[in-house]
Amino acid sequence: MTGTGDDEVDGKLQEWMKIDRNESTRAEMQKLAENGNVDQLRKLLLKRMEFGTAGLRSGMGTGFSQMNDVTIIQTSQGLSKYLLKTCPDVKKRGVVIGYDGRHNSHRFASLAARVLINDEIPVYLFSTLCPTPYVPYSVLHYKTECGIMVTASHNPKNDNGYKVYWGNGAQIISPIDKGIAESILQNLEIQDSSWDHATIRSSPLCKDPLNTILEAYNNDLCSLCYFKEKNQSSPVKFTYTGMHGVGYEYVKKACQSFGFVEPIPVKEQVEPDPEFPTVKYPNPEEGEGALLLAMKTADENNSNVILANDPDADRLAVAEKLTNGHWHIFSGNEIGALLGWWSWFSFVQRYPDYPVGELYMLASTVSSKILLTIGNKEGFQFEETLTGFKWMGNLATTLQKQGKKVLFAFEEAIGFMCGTNVLDKDGISAAMVLSELATYLYGSNTTLHNKLDEIYKTYGYHLSSNSYFICHEQDKIKKMFEEIRNYNNSGKYPEACGPYKIKYIRDLTVGYDNSKPDCKPVLPVSKSSQMITFTFENGCVATLRTSGTEPKIKYYTEVKPDPQKGLDRQGAQKELDDIVQCIIKYFYQPEKFGFTPRST
Repeated sequence: MTGTGDDEVDGKLQEWMKIDRNESTRAEMQKLAENGNVDQLRKLLLKRMEFGTAGLRSGMGTGFSQMNDVTIIQTSQGLSKYLLKTCPDVKKRGVVIGYDGRHNSHRFASLAARVLINDEIPVYLFSTLCPTPYVPYSVLHYKTECGIMVTASHNPKNDNGYKVYWGNGAQIISPIDKGIAESILQNLEIQDSSWDHATIRSSPLCKDPLNTILEAYNNDLCSLCYFKEKNQSSPVKFTYTGMHGVGYEYVKKACQSFGFVEPIPVKEQVEPDPEFPTVKYPNPEEGEGALLLAMKTADENNSNVILANDPDADRLAVAEKLTNGHWHIFSGNEIGALLGWWSWFSFVQRYPDYPVGELYMLASTVSSKILLTIGNKEGFQFEETLTGFKWMGNLATTLQKQGKKVLFAFEEAIGFMCGTNVLDKDGISAAMVLSELATYLYGSNTTLHNKLDEIYKTYGYHLSSNSYFICHEQDKIKKMFEEIRNYNNSGKYPEACGPYKIKYIRDLTVGYDNSKPDCKPVLPVSKSSQMITFTFENGCVATLRTSGTEPKIKYYTEVKPDPQKGLDRQGAQKELDDIVQCIIKYFYQPEKFGFTPRST
């Protein structure tokens, strides 16, 4: 192969062409080299994807910085060697592997299985695509040491990912992620046999968990069902979309556990399709743009409630048709309030003598504090974690070991964990629990929207405004946060944002929190991500953070109106909207940095 004239690039180029046996990615690399595209080759060859607590998630294509056969094999080799080193029973207990309907997901899962089997580690490899929640469920069911899910969740179609669960059924956290990352770098040399993934099904170490898990998952799902007889004659007609993902067949099975008839499918979106042809982004969180076909189907079938899973069915979006004919798409915080209230209400209905102080609900730090408010009144406990279900899943295992019961956990990005059968967000169980709640409410001549308003009137309104900007350049994002830490070259954090004075600042990137006597935050610090929280003197709390899986700079704001301070709900909402605009103007500075606002 002709060299590029860049010795560093040429060395890595030769290395790649020596180890890659996939004709597609070899040809892609060859073409870049022939065209002399040195800048692109540097991006693809000189920087590896970083393995972290989210595992891997990236675009698919050639090179060490993307998802492909080479990087999947190398990652699996590192994981396998780490398991052999740290888990003495891994050759007995094994590993679960699942995959979604994206391009290459089945292939990547098969390659991972081959690597593990080569190391004499048994594998439970699903024989067909499955929802992400089935993998952590299977880890607990089979008591395996680890679980791997090949998915990029709701990311664009060119992305894929490699998500890792540990033996406790929760996503990995530090120091496990760091140990795996180091092991990957120590085990980059690919064995010839690692490419032979076509024959793994014939290996005695490869088993298919599908039928066993399908039955067990849906049997355990019944523990979340409280009014099955009423569900069988539900007054609600549900419309369902799987967003071109895996959810539909599994939701139909779950409906049987709860006694529901099958939901009305959005026919254009219920079959798996890795091209996601009807949506710009396969993400039901993106609002009306993602749910247009669902609304059309629901309107045509006189259906009042829409349930939407993302492509790997671990998240749930909900919409309801109001009396004025308009659709209300519930935010993640609103669904969290509804499901949190219902989890509490239905549990105490069945177990009135259960010690209330032993019950827990969890939410991430950027999510609404409505569960804290409800808990303060009703007596159950509330715990806040860092962003991401890896933290809530691991905290739930800790609480269970202490004899506590976790009823519910959620994050505002439409992720919900009902019970602890799955120690991760689960869009299928959440869809069933939400359906039972809706059935109960409609049977009582009320609606989800009305119930939400009743919850807020009972416990206090929690108003929020969340969104994001898009930026693919990490240097610009870093500079934005550095300017906040050195506001107006003062060497200090800002004391105000426009006219709104700031009372406290918590920076979980550098480890600073001036609301604490020693200025050290309670939540863990992570230098690898940006996250600053502002508590304003008027009570508004705003968090700015980067996403671990997408090129987004997110903001989350919430205020709880205090009538004693003269602000009703409308006044508080107006003030919150103004604070958001000030945050964008003074902190984000999108024109200066070239950030792209969210579009729906």
